[in-house]
Amino acid sequence: MTGSEKYAPDVSVDRMWHGRVLRSPHAHARIVSVDTSAAEALGAVCLTYDDVPKMRYNERIVSTPPCLYRDRTVVADKARHVGEAVLAVAAPTEELAERALRAVRVEYAPLQVITTMEQALKDGADPIHDTVLLDGKDVPIRNNVAVQRTIDVGDVEKGFAEAELVFERTFRTSRIYHAQMEPKTVTCRPEIDGGITVWCSTQSIHNTRILLGQIYGLPLNKVNVVKVALGGAFGSSIQMNSVTPICVGLALKAGRPVKIASTREEDMHDHVRYPSQITLKLGVRKDGTLVAGEMRAEIDIGAHNIQAYPFLGGLGGFWASLYKLPNMKYSGRAIYSNKTPSCAMQGFGAPQAHFAVECLMDEIAHALGLDPVDYKLRHYVGLGGTFWGQGPASKCIIRSDGVPELLRTGAEKIGWDKRPKPGSQTGRMRRGIGMARGFHTSGVGHAKASGAEMIDYSGAIVKLNEDGTLDLIQSLMDHGGGTNHAIAKIVADEIGVPGHMVGISPCDTRTSLYDVTTHATRGVYAGGAAALKAAKSVKAQILHWAARVLDVLPESLVIEPDDNLGQGVVYCPNLAERRMTVGDVARYLHINSLGTISASESMRQVNCPPAYVSYFVEVEVDTETGQIHTRRAALGSDCGTVVNPALASGQLVGGLSKGQGYALIEDNHWDPVTGELASKGFWVDGKTPSMAEAPLADDIMTHFAHTYEPTGPFGAKGVGEAAKNPAIAAFANAVHNALGIRFYEVPITPEKVLAALAGQEAQQRDTSKGRARTAPAPVAE
Repeated sequence: MTGSEKYAPDVSVDRMWHGRVLRSPHAHARIVSVDTSAAEALGAVCLTYDDVPKMRYNERIVSTPPCLYRDRTVVADKARHVGEAVLAVAAPTEELAERALRAVRVEYAPLQVITTMEQALKDGADPIHDTVLLDGKDVPIRNNVAVQRTIDVGDVEKGFAEAELVFERTFRTSRIYHAQMEPKTVTCRPEIDGGITVWCSTQSIHNTRILLGQIYGLPLNKVNVVKVALGGAFGSSIQMNSVTPICVGLALKAGRPVKIASTREEDMHDHVRYPSQITLKLGVRKDGTLVAGEMRAEIDIGAHNIQAYPFLGGLGGFWASLYKLPNMKYSGRAIYSNKTPSCAMQGFGAPQAHFAVECLMDEIAHALGLDPVDYKLRHYVGLGGTFWGQGPASKCIIRSDGVPELLRTGAEKIGWDKRPKPGSQTGRMRRGIGMARGFHTSGVGHAKASGAEMIDYSGAIVKLNEDGTLDLIQSLMDHGGGTNHAIAKIVADEIGVPGHMVGISPCDTRTSLYDVTTHATRGVYAGGAAALKAAKSVKAQILHWAARVLDVLPESLVIEPDDNLGQGVVYCPNLAERRMTVGDVARYLHINSLGTISASESMRQVNCPPAYVSYFVEVEVDTETGQIHTRRAALGSDCGTVVNPALASGQLVGGLSKGQGYALIEDNHWDPVTGELASKGFWVDGKTPSMAEAPLADDIMTHFAHTYEPTGPFGAKGVGEAAKNPAIAAFANAVHNALGIRFYEVPITPEKVLAALAGQEAQQRDTSKGRARTAPAPVAE
């Protein structure tokens, strides 16, 4: 807020040049020739495909090698989407770099542009990739299908044979831009020892380091990535951003520091949320008991496979964890297209799965004459059940469950029992209340010793200073939600000192332990657990030395914060006069040359508990304009022990804002002929929700379940991504409650609302004339 925090765009170093990236104007084209002579005549250094290692890599190395599909090079050998990096230049000033970029001449040979999954799958369609590298082997790509995945539980055919009612619907979600505050930026400085120092936008400084070392053949002790503040990411920086290795290549070729700062327009061409087309079929008995389910999912991953395999697993796993299904079948496939690459965004398949499941469960409840809240409470996977944390490879038993409390409290706050009957309202303005429940995983930890699909562990160093203060050194990234401060509180509480005594130290990959990345809502649960483990070790050492000074047994001592002294006090409850501050202990060790108390710990959680969330929203629909306004919301979270109450509440409010945009407003469109982004990347046409679309602050109610997660630090589990996941389903159900019309595609735009209302009126006219339609009324599928 004061402008004093340093983000990647704020970094400047001596002798620094500026880089610019030439991006393809074609969605699909061979690069015939590149002429950089005019740019070089201006004094620029140019980086082309001939200058970079030909190693194929995947930007996101959270997955283990058997699950990691590699199809990208530093700059492209072939343009596969508009905005793909073809080459880069560096020059002493930004102006000269831009002039040099415009002086470069590239000749392209356009190829077939594929903008839909249907086009991509046709026999004879141009291949976007011929092969990809998987676990060291070349794997051919057929019909542009990047990867497929199936999951079977029980006997789905037998289950559907036992069903008395079967419901089947197709749900579609859009490819929206992350719209994080900070566009991607990187600075690279070559070092005198042949190494590099890098400052960049990232959710994992260690994964960025590993990838840069692999690409450029540098030992990791020669690669140092510095932790700088991150101005938001929403998942778009789990992978090493595409400009990072480009900047490193320019710096190494130029022999001097180079900085590349992406424009907003470039950033909008770089990453989007995975879209989805999900067909969900559920078989139930007349009492509502679920007996079988089948989900078929297709996702358009764009031009590169960043993480499609784990995404498909997460989509199926989140579905399996919502409601009790004895028999289920899941099949998913990811398909290449000549569009912006898709990657993780707030939920990693959970919002898409929640949209389909929560809307269809709401529809089933209404069909059976049941209250959706009661119906969902009867059938959800809760305490003692098995939870799939992003797919079948990560499972745990649910040990904390605040769902009943969340739904009862949310229903009371929103006035659930006073909601209108769907389709009963007339007049221009119609209000409706909808609900949805859901969760996200707290990390992807599991008990298996081998066979993991994803890497998941964190590290932390806690050090006692000579005055009794403590340093917390941890590479885990904070996206702006307060994760690092929450973990500092955990350290302070465990050791027994006031919160201000724990400082969050600047660090880099040379001075910190590995942390996989801040994703999967694992920050406090997994990163906090590693810090807690280190804090326990430090506390034990403090007690050991204090016991020697005070001449008591270590087991007889406790440490408690003393706000008057501003210190932690070590004392023996049975011998009140035996006491000293933590600072006294540190000074005793220092004066007597007894060493520094510290602990360095790595830890992998072996559980991934669900962070439950409930949504109750009230909307108002203007039937003349089709606009939908959010009027009230009651948002609940079961995150176990709430470490940072104000910031946890802020996460819920933020989830509502992003969820509202996903449900009602945001979408990206590509020209079907040219493959160009319709907005051209301009912010004014890349609409996201503003304060004008938000409900009043007093009309957003947040609450927390009173639970304790036994596997989490001080009973805590996650909240971050969970805050968004049920949102679009809750909005769709609220619109149904207002209009009596179901929408199976988001965003639910004014145009779709007006078309559906016109169809509803036409059906009502036909019915009143005694001509029942053979087809159902339009439902905006």
